[in-house]
Amino acid sequence: MEVKLIAQTRIDQTYLEELMAKAKDDELEFIDNVQSLEGLIAYVARVSSSKQNSPTYAGLIKFCIEHGHWSILEMGNVSFEIVTTRMISSQILRHRSFSFQEFSQRYQSLDETGIELYVARRQDRKNRQNSIDDVPDNIKKEWETRQLNNWKRSFEDYKWALDNKIAKECARAVLPLQTTTKMYMNGTLRSWVHYVKLRCDGATQKEHRDIANSIKEKLKVNFPVISEAAGW
Repeated sequence: MEVKLIAQTRIDQTYLEELMAKAKDDELEFIDNVQSLEGLIAYVARVSSSKQNSPTYAGLIKFCIEHGHWSILEMGNVSFEIVTTRMISSQILRHRSFSFQEFSQRYQSLDETGIELYVARRQDRKNRQNSIDDVPDNIKKEWETRQLNNWKRSFEDYKWALDNKIAKECARAVLPLQTTTKMYMNGTLRSWVHYVKLRCDGATQKEHRDIANSIKEKLKVNFPVISEAAGW
């Protein structure tokens, strides 16, 4: 599993220069903050306000989130690169407010390293959405061995298909769900706040929860005001 923040909305330079010129004439202190995405969101949120010259905006963003005024967080987009497995990518793709690009096994073949092993956990009998990490070490080791054996057999069949000129889109049928994939996920900050709330919850599969927590930590570094307002 690997997560990288790769892009975020930036203010157009020409528009910023116009704002800076106007701010100099009107002595608007806040304009210095507009160069950050959080500052830009606050500037847009104040479109109907006479307090556009306020140099602070943490209270504004917190008020909007607490009172459900989510549209201001739709003014900024953030993109992440995520390396995970086919098992988890299918869960991520269910978040329909995002846009995605994913590595396609129709066009590119895999090498033998394209696998992620899963640690054995016991099924929680009271909660179908939960698993418990109390499986004995010998069972965990055996499960790891069986995954590797399954991958070896699957990859041999996959390689045989490619060597015999079978199309990649057909050959991939034998690959297991633990096959790694790379995807790009783009959405508004509103979507990311809701994604983190849902997928950092204990009801989410651990491997997916690890991704969500990694995304959350990167959002906290890059958007401290929004993160604090969201209760992170």
